[in-house]
Amino acid sequence: MRVMALWFPDWPVRAALLGGGVRPPLAVSANHRIRVCDTLARAAGVRRGMRVRQARAVCPDLEVLADDPDRDSRMFESIAGGLDDVASAVEVLRPGLVVVDALAAGRYHGGEGRAAELLIDAASRRGVDCLAGIADDINTALIAARVGAVVPTGGSAQFLRRRPVELLVAETALGCEPGVVDSLIQLGIRTLGELADLPSTAVGTRFGRAGQHCHRIAAGVPDRRVAPKLPGADLAVAITPEEPVERVDAAAFVARSLAAKLHQGLQEAGLVCLRMKVVAELTDGRRLERTWRTREALNEQATADRVRWQLDGWLTAGGAGTITTLLLEPVEVSAPEILGELWRSGADTDQARRVISRVQSTLGVDAVIQPRLQGGRGVGERISFVPYGDAPGQPDTGTWPGKILGPLPARLGPDTPVQLEDGRGGLVLVTAEALLNVAPAVLRGAGVGNYRVLGWAGPWPVDTPDQRCARLQVMGQKAGDDTPRAWLLVWRDRCWRVEAEY
Repeated sequence: MRVMALWFPDWPVRAALLGGGVRPPLAVSANHRIRVCDTLARAAGVRRGMRVRQARAVCPDLEVLADDPDRDSRMFESIAGGLDDVASAVEVLRPGLVVVDALAAGRYHGGEGRAAELLIDAASRRGVDCLAGIADDINTALIAARVGAVVPTGGSAQFLRRRPVELLVAETALGCEPGVVDSLIQLGIRTLGELADLPSTAVGTRFGRAGQHCHRIAAGVPDRRVAPKLPGADLAVAITPEEPVERVDAAAFVARSLAAKLHQGLQEAGLVCLRMKVVAELTDGRRLERTWRTREALNEQATADRVRWQLDGWLTAGGAGTITTLLLEPVEVSAPEILGELWRSGADTDQARRVISRVQSTLGVDAVIQPRLQGGRGVGERISFVPYGDAPGQPDTGTWPGKILGPLPARLGPDTPVQLEDGRGGLVLVTAEALLNVAPAVLRGAGVGNYRVLGWAGPWPVDTPDQRCARLQVMGQKAGDDTPRAWLLVWRDRCWRVEAEY
């Protein structure tokens, strides 16, 4: 496999300039922060992620537009349509980024270099830059497009070694989590080669599937193919409106209806869609097609958005005329991702969200809750439960004198009374100076059993108007058992109780 990626830098800004009515310096914002800015704005000191107010202070002449995915897709359709004249397998990852089967295009045009020249010429517009990258897999091609490089066959790993690890989050289509990349940088990982040299199992243990995904990209592991031949059941859905579609608002209504119909069929088949073809038949007999590729499975809303964007581009920028029939064809499907033991029936993420939304709409938002970390001294105090879907608040990072040090216990309870004794059978108490009167040697209790104390830490006293107690970490081992256990004990009302277990 050889993949060519065509990247159009700062596309939201370029789309706005192509639409007219604005002038540089220009930026596009989302959630009151700069999402994309042009060259003049960057020269003045504007950067992505900067607050809009701060950006205007740095560049007083800056014109800031709201993020508009519809505009980006509508303006990009004219460019994508020109690419269809050069290559047959053109797939849109997002407005401003496409991938092409470089092997097929190279065979037809007499080489990869010649095909890249023709594609860049077909995409040329005044004020619009285009960079091409060619590699053996999609992820490496996306990174190569950032520098306009052609990676030799079999050279993906060598090409990636010297690239900074920040490139993993420079392109959203790579699907890397910013938090994981930030943690890698804090750990001293500066290049993709350093990340690839780490054992895959160690990265997976520390960062989970998100870390393994970053590791696979850094190692140049091949990804899904461009335009593969995938056998499967016919899950395509079509709709022929009573009146031909010629307005964007009518197209949006048709897009929602067709997306709902498609996902109902996918759900019945137990599948999710990763690559979708949008087909429109026009009154003049023409047939327009566009393939959209995503890394994550499309849900109903994401499908409707992409269909609406595509129809908007055809009706507005492409001069399609009127649409008589619209067809959606899932050209790449897979089994849904299993969420774990909570969803034993095999529901995917989209299904889980739909079920939760249905429960909340019926029983109220408090019917489904999820844990959030917060500040506190004890174990139970550090977790609060909020309605599912609420934005997580920032945990209180106060000093919290008397808080338990990590690692924290894994399970609360069982909240049973126990006795701590020294080697002679005397009780272990907490003195007025918040110290133990003697060193503990034995832990015993009706719901726990008898354990020989192997080690202990604390106590940590808490003396506030709301609490007056002390906590102690204890590790013990039962006779005849090779596996030690550990508990978090709390001293309250002159009695030890098990607050949590490790």
